[in-house]
Amino acid sequence: MNKPVKGRGASLNPHNRFESRLREAVDDGWQADADTGQTTATKIEFWPAKAIISRNNSADIPFSQSINPYQGCEHGCIYCYARPSHAYWGFSPGLDFETRLIAKPNAAALLRTELSRPGYLPSPICLGANTDPYQPVERKLKLTRELLEVLLETRHPLTIITKNALIERDLDLLQPLAEHGLLQVLISLTSLDSELSRRLEPRASTPLRRLQTIRCLADAGIPVGVLIAPIIPALNDQYLEALLQQAREHGAKHASYALLRLPLEVADLFEQWLISHYPDRAGHVLSLVRQSREGKLNQAGFGQRMRGNGNFATLIAQRFRLAWRRLGYTHSPPQLDCSQFRRPAADGQLALF
Repeated sequence: MNKPVKGRGASLNPHNRFESRLREAVDDGWQADADTGQTTATKIEFWPAKAIISRNNSADIPFSQSINPYQGCEHGCIYCYARPSHAYWGFSPGLDFETRLIAKPNAAALLRTELSRPGYLPSPICLGANTDPYQPVERKLKLTRELLEVLLETRHPLTIITKNALIERDLDLLQPLAEHGLLQVLISLTSLDSELSRRLEPRASTPLRRLQTIRCLADAGIPVGVLIAPIIPALNDQYLEALLQQAREHGAKHASYALLRLPLEVADLFEQWLISHYPDRAGHVLSLVRQSREGKLNQAGFGQRMRGNGNFATLIAQRFRLAWRRLGYTHSPPQLDCSQFRRPAADGQLALF
């Protein structure tokens, strides 16, 4: 059994499924024990992107456009459904996903170019659909802030999903976006137990700090909601009602949730994590996941992958609905205004008319 790596979610670096060759490290006794308790250092590679807006037609998510200024995420959430995408870039979905990051230095310039195209039709862009736009490296690189500057300049609507209090840094940009009806923020919460959160999401903000961020955004007049995700059977589902109540008391106006899903390599990584951290309940957790996923650990079909089905999934849906109604959450997030969009000029200056 692999031991946990200090400050990281994964303890394995599984084979990249796109590689034609398999390499496996073997301890021949000549090297010191690799598990020294030291934190694996983060490495950042700068890869200029060819395009920056990703598009989808999924029935499960409320936006069709998204931007991810970073590939990989230093938060290290062991359950992250984006881990398998790291294999496409030649890295492992395990430790590589949280230690070998790709930054897109031309993100803001590309966004300006794409918004300038004559055929572009504005619809809300989501920052944080795949990896967190406010992960720790953003503090130094400020790629998300550069994107916000373009979106504010062009009056383009957007949503942000994050679990990092670093978003408070950009209040000077977020407030005017909100004043023009162009912004919605979702803060992701998984637990009220700081120890569980530290193991699940080792480099994300603590639960208390995220609640404080909800309050900060709400007090600044920014529409903010809470995303309880993922709900993990027999691990954090007991916090569902308390999370909704705490978020509401801190100013969240709307709420949503998602049930744990374990696509591709995430299944093995999560199972190894469970055995390392919670061996007494690992079997029970995985059994409930399978009961909610038609005997599997993942469902890819629209209408199923976010909420699951079966008795446990139905119970979670009922609990969420009752708490949501009792706490007075609104039925839907605010409608974002696409009519204010102003196409940028090719030279970076806004058109006069």
